[in-house]
Amino acid sequence: MLIGGMNHPASPIRDEIAWMSQMELGFIDLSLEPPAAAPWAVDPYEIRTLIDDAGLAVVGHTAYYLPIANAYESVRRGAVDALLRCVDIFAIVGARWMNIHPDRHTPFHERSFYIDRNIETLAELIEHGRAQGVGIMIENLPGDFNSAPQLGELLDPLPELGLHLDIGHANLMVPSNTTVEILDAYGERLRHVHLHDNKGGHADLHLPLGAGTVDVVGSLAALRRCGYDATITLEVFSPDRNHFAYSRDVLRRVWEEVDVAALRS
Repeated sequence: MLIGGMNHPASPIRDEIAWMSQMELGFIDLSLEPPAAAPWAVDPYEIRTLIDDAGLAVVGHTAYYLPIANAYESVRRGAVDALLRCVDIFAIVGARWMNIHPDRHTPFHERSFYIDRNIETLAELIEHGRAQGVGIMIENLPGDFNSAPQLGELLDPLPELGLHLDIGHANLMVPSNTTVEILDAYGERLRHVHLHDNKGGHADLHLPLGAGTVDVVGSLAALRRCGYDATITLEVFSPDRNHFAYSRDVLRRVWEEVDVAALRS
């Protein structure tokens, strides 16, 4: 298991890589977002050098607000073109997977409309990514894409599409955390994980582990049960990096504990 962090889009990527290296992380979850990490402004070859020099791996992350299912075709097309550019950048920097956030913002349309638009966008990105050696994965989102049946509307028609499980999101706007449900249905499609804490409800707080109601032990045990042993990004967003360091240590400890428990059972 590799623990990583995400760059702040308003901070220089060089500075973000530096603190992650000092934290002895295994990878950067590189988010290509403006203002400081806009895909039209970054130098992917420079980023590749910085990442290699720091000894980090890399996972690709994209802006959560891109309108990939928009009812205006010209708007959707602009979002797709931006994401195609991200695929090209991630191929250069060495990322093997890039995430996408499904879009549900199509007022006055049926759900089937934005499902079809998401599928259209994802299919084009998958085809382009295949040629570049970059896989595409979708992240579960509170509300419309946070259960196994909801995610299945996108995963089932697109066999090459990977799953990016955000365990914190799985705790929001649901009667109970949907992590186990999603893994039971699509664990074999899991390619990347985000982990952070919150208190349920609607607020995506990105708290340190243990500060909210997310069952960290149970969630990590579920990952172990489905055979996952790859990248986990700690999305702990605090100006005090001691909160991140504490969560990193908790994750390492619990990961080993649930593995030992599995071996004994």
